[in-house]
Amino acid sequence: MLEIMEEKEEKKISEQEENKKEKQNKPEEKDRLKAKQEELDDVTDRYKRILAEFENYKKRSQKERENLYGSILSEIVETILPVLDNLENAAKAETKDEEYKKGVEMVLKQLQDVLKAQGVEEIKALGETFDPEVHEAVSSIQDDTKGEKEIVQEYRKGYKTGSKVIRHSMVVVAN
Repeated sequence: MLEIMEEKEEKKISEQEENKKEKQNKPEEKDRLKAKQEELDDVTDRYKRILAEFENYKKRSQKERENLYGSILSEIVETILPVLDNLENAAKAETKDEEYKKGVEMVLKQLQDVLKAQGVEEIKALGETFDPEVHEAVSSIQDDTKGEKEIVQEYRKGYKTGSKVIRHSMVVVAN
């Protein structure tokens, strides 16, 4: 019986020692867990920031590409416009060969369609109010039948793509 009691006493003592060890380990475990959670939060925050920076980079790159495309398109169209002007003049010219005239008109229409497909549009001038943003006044006339700053004649057509003017219209304005 004494042996059983001694065994129970030893078990009790060993359980108490284990409990003390567990209590000592729990704060260490909590500290480690807290440190790991802080580390996880820091890594998550850095990940979110890098992801946001990458999204901003993609948007900025897309905008720069679009601006570059618009600039290149404007430059190319600006070099083609004199050809368009010459084709328009050739289509207006009198000729005895109607087939020739039809050919010139077809080429003119094709070039206009290509420019239109690229977003290039003609700036309206005749009968419109003068706008220095899109028109270039080369002369003015006195005409009481016309409104103030009304465009009465167009020397050269203007073109724009979107809101960007490629070439201003050369016009005569009534005062």
